[in-house]
Amino acid sequence: ILLKMGGYGIIRITTLLSPMTQQLYYPFMILALWGIVMTSSICLRQTDLKSLIAYSSVSHMGLVIAACLIQTPWSTTGAIILMIAHGLTSSMLFCLANTNYERTNSRTMILARGTQLLLPLMTTWWLMANLMNMALPPTTNLMGELTIISSLFNWSNLTIIMTGLGTLITAAYSLHMFLMTQRNKLPNHMMITSPTHTREHLLMALHSIPMILLIMKPALISGAFSC
Repeated sequence: ILLKMGGYGIIRITTLLSPMTQQLYYPFMILALWGIVMTSSICLRQTDLKSLIAYSSVSHMGLVIAACLIQTPWSTTGAIILMIAHGLTSSMLFCLANTNYERTNSRTMILARGTQLLLPLMTTWWLMANLMNMALPPTTNLMGELTIISSLFNWSNLTIIMTGLGTLITAAYSLHMFLMTQRNKLPNHMMITSPTHTREHLLMALHSIPMILLIMKPALISGAFSC
């Protein structure tokens, strides 16, 4: 939530600084694009589940910062869409990580693997959250990322290298997170664990329903730029 509030602050401040000189926003643009790749790479080496999700949020905010610096209507719209979409996605991932922690008392992924055998319905929520994190069609995340990436490409063709690499690594660590937590052999200390509760499934549904509604009616957050 704090990251998204920071993104909102950047959108408000950049409008006051318009028009920005090249010397002012070039360093920040380079840092934002390089930050996407670096934080995504850190996610690939994370063993702590909550840290992985947190770094994932930071990685997506790199796209938002880059979009805000361009100061075009298209890029600003993409930044707003991505902040709303990823805000719901990352919140859902944190909730899922907490359900694992309540049963294993550990945030280390290697100690909380194979939960598909014990909690099959929770695996469905994990799959949905990871697919949204990867910006799989037709999620709102994809709409936001495509809008930002196309704006960056229109600003400079070279940005596709960083954004493309960031998107590739995002897909890699999202699949890594899903496979590590849901697949593999079940540890001995998890043979007996409490089942999932209705309140947990309700919480996941309350994250998913707004995302589905936004997929069906993207004009709610995209305005005139909706398809």
